[in-house]
Amino acid sequence: MALNLQTLKTRSLTAVVFVAVMLVGLLWNFWSFLILFSIVHFGCWIEYLKLVEKINNRTTDVFIKQFFAFTGFVLMFVAGQNRVGGDVLLKPIFDYNLKFKWLFWIFLMICLVIFIIQNKQIQPKIKWMMFGGFIYITLPFTALLNIRTSHFFIIENLITLDFGKVLVCTVVLSIWINDTLAYIVGSLIGKTPFSKISPKKTWEGTIGGAILCVVVISLIAHLSNLLSINHAAIIAALCAIFGTMGDLFESKLKRMAGVKDSGSIMPGHGGFLDRFDSLLFAAPVVWVYVKLFM
Repeated sequence: MALNLQTLKTRSLTAVVFVAVMLVGLLWNFWSFLILFSIVHFGCWIEYLKLVEKINNRTTDVFIKQFFAFTGFVLMFVAGQNRVGGDVLLKPIFDYNLKFKWLFWIFLMICLVIFIIQNKQIQPKIKWMMFGGFIYITLPFTALLNIRTSHFFIIENLITLDFGKVLVCTVVLSIWINDTLAYIVGSLIGKTPFSKISPKKTWEGTIGGAILCVVVISLIAHLSNLLSINHAAIIAALCAIFGTMGDLFESKLKRMAGVKDSGSIMPGHGGFLDRFDSLLFAAPVVWVYVKLFM
């Protein structure tokens, strides 16, 4: 696969803007993080439901689509919070929501049961694919939010380190580095097709991108001293492996729907799902690793 300089230029310019927006959202404060990923969450839901419609060749009522997207957002906000972490100013909000968490779950279950019973005009396959969006889209962002609000440490009683912020940045940066380097390596030396689902992917690009991702993230961890090299390398490897799986899964959805991109919000990258497909698979796996080994 030859390196297309124009495509690389477009992708690079879009990536610069993308990284700048992501860094502001990730590093500013909790609210900027929540707003950023709330927008991304809604964007992914909208595109996913459009793919579901195209796959099944059926249109769905706007209210139903809004119901799923909004329910997913509330689920992310409530389930993703952690009592231990978060900004100090947010603790009253966290405590308030935790008091009514059971009421939320009961309300959500009632709404879902009503939806299943009343909307008989919607095919069961479409219903299950819609419910699948809670696992495919909402669960990963819930995991990220939980990581973001779970780790807050004080070093030597003088310096505060928002470790959750470091972990989320590591995940996002790992995925971006792996995606970029896999594209470059595959374009330069890629010859062996990786999967029929995504013909442009090659084994050379996939392996090269993963190895370089681990090296770069480990080097950043070593220089910044914010995260141990071992943890950084493992998180990078998990992001590279499961991120690739997420990319293939979304490519399969697009192929089933008969579209090239899930959207067109980002030139050279497509839509929200095209940009965050890797994150959707990597985030829950990293969350498990963080909870078990960190």
